[in-house]
Amino acid sequence: MRIARWQNQVAERGAQRRDEAPGAVYEGFVIGDRVVPFPDGLTVADILARGLGATGELHTRVRDAAGTPLSQVRLLAPLVPAAIRDFVAFEEHVEGISAGVEGKSDVAPEWYQAPTFYFTNPHTVLGPDEPVSPPVTERLDFELELAVIVGAVPGIGQANLSAQDAASVIFGYTIMNDWSARDLQGREMKVRLGPAKGKDFGMSLGPWIVTADELEPYLDEDGFLAVRAEVYVNDELLGEDLISNMGWPLPELVAYASRNSRVVPGDVLGSGTVGNGGCLGELWGRNGALTPPPLATGDVVRMVIEGIGELSGAVGPQVAAPEPAACA
Repeated sequence: MRIARWQNQVAERGAQRRDEAPGAVYEGFVIGDRVVPFPDGLTVADILARGLGATGELHTRVRDAAGTPLSQVRLLAPLVPAAIRDFVAFEEHVEGISAGVEGKSDVAPEWYQAPTFYFTNPHTVLGPDEPVSPPVTERLDFELELAVIVGAVPGIGQANLSAQDAASVIFGYTIMNDWSARDLQGREMKVRLGPAKGKDFGMSLGPWIVTADELEPYLDEDGFLAVRAEVYVNDELLGEDLISNMGWPLPELVAYASRNSRVVPGDVLGSGTVGNGGCLGELWGRNGALTPPPLATGDVVRMVIEGIGELSGAVGPQVAAPEPAACA
């Protein structure tokens, strides 16, 4: 099943239906080449809280409905996240980034001990084809990631999950582009915190949520999701990797997030940036120069993950903000 949120394009062109409020957001299934709203006024948040079994029953109820052609809607981010955790689970990415930041390729011993993550901003999430408005930066970057969407399973608590239970609360997957201003990120992380302002201006999710059962055929014998991920800038392939090259299978990320804490329906967990060119920062570190060049206004970043689809986003004009106050 595919789960999406959208607005009707006809309303934006002025041909609004009598029963449609301006800017109305619809939530439902993508079935073939059409979108069909959930019955009973349900939302994506409701669906995630109910879990996969109940969602399958709803899908059966509406699968023959006429719906609206995909060509007549504008897809939005497929959910409003409860929280966003972004992991750093690909060793090759860590090696490349460290070469650019520290001048040498290195993976700290602590990286192997647990799948580390940071929290990022759920209020600046962008949808498919929605341009990012970056801060003033000389090193704008993308990050190609797969994202896990947490749902609910009756009878399983949301804290201190085992890896087996964590697999059961994975509702589905989407594509994540963690836009990054590397110069801002580098400055703030010297304070031993972050990333923060180098990241929180925008994160793209989409085009929809593909339910976990759809990708089960791609699981290898060790529980890793063996799907191909690619990223293009202005239609030039810059990076490609398999999600199965990550250091931990995805349920381990969910389990670790729940340690002495909770994960809840609607949480988004990024896999971390894939290796082999999953971001420009890795390539800069390996090349010893800003090659390929940082993203510029008008560039289009397109990400493709096997079994999920495509997520595109253009770079909009940089937005200047007031300078931060220096310490007195």
